[in-house]
Amino acid sequence: MALTLDQPKLRTIHLDSLESRVGNTPLLRLRRVFPNLSPSVQIFAKAEWFNPGGSIKDRAALNIIYTAIAKGELTSGKRLLDSTSGNTGIAYATFGAALGIPVTLTIPANASEERISILRVLGAEIILTDALEGSDGALMVAQEMAAASPEKYFYANQYANPANWEAHYKSTGPEIYSQTNGHVTHFVSGLGTSGTLMGVGRYLREQNPKIQIIAGQPKGPFHGLEGLKHMESAQKPPIYDENFPDRFIDLETETAHEMVRRLAREEGLFVGISSGAAAVAALEVAQGLDEGIIVTVFPDAGYKYISDKALWGGE
Repeated sequence: MALTLDQPKLRTIHLDSLESRVGNTPLLRLRRVFPNLSPSVQIFAKAEWFNPGGSIKDRAALNIIYTAIAKGELTSGKRLLDSTSGNTGIAYATFGAALGIPVTLTIPANASEERISILRVLGAEIILTDALEGSDGALMVAQEMAAASPEKYFYANQYANPANWEAHYKSTGPEIYSQTNGHVTHFVSGLGTSGTLMGVGRYLREQNPKIQIIAGQPKGPFHGLEGLKHMESAQKPPIYDENFPDRFIDLETETAHEMVRRLAREEGLFVGISSGAAAVAALEVAQGLDEGIIVTVFPDAGYKYISDKALWGGE
């Protein structure tokens, strides 16, 4: 029996359903962009664009939805409401369409044209917020809407919802550990909601406390790394523990953009901005090692950024 809003108890996911395709993404070794590393140092990336909604956010969004249904918080007649910089919203809209859940999203007005178009095609209601206020501005608008109409909305609140990081504790972390045969030594993740870092990191540390957890974030508050947060100047997500990572790496927008272009031309990997940033952080970790297996996450592909001329060097 398929899951519906009238059946709050979770059911077994059908093998032919869209939801069944979330997770179990490939782990790809990066070779040509890192030619001068020690032969005993390897860098791998989880190719998260293989998820049905095109990004790693499918994991968190689906777990948030399922958890809310199981708890009776997302019931028939309510709309799912959340703020997003794009990918989580696309995931909500994807599974909302598949499961018959109406979705309302607040999103900064400067989100890429492709992301906004995808959300509209999927049927989501979109509330554009002040571009200058970024993801924090979209968050505040969603909070205001939820407070004003609690009977209308289930406020998913991805930044504070433990179902966000738990999705990665239950899926992404175990996949990485299994795909490396337990030999992963370093996990590198960009900081946005922090769900990936916190969930994967908690799982890996339970398996082996020696595994290093490294967080990458923009060097300053004004940057072009869409989806990432400079935690010192932003509203810190309640699910984030600033004392959890073993190390922080500052990321420059231009360096991440250049890595995106290199990954496309040298590895055949057409990835998004946060993926380029993750690769830069992984390389910095690798350059200080004589041996190790570094795993990072490439959150999405580059298709949602084609209109960004700054990213592609004006080409």
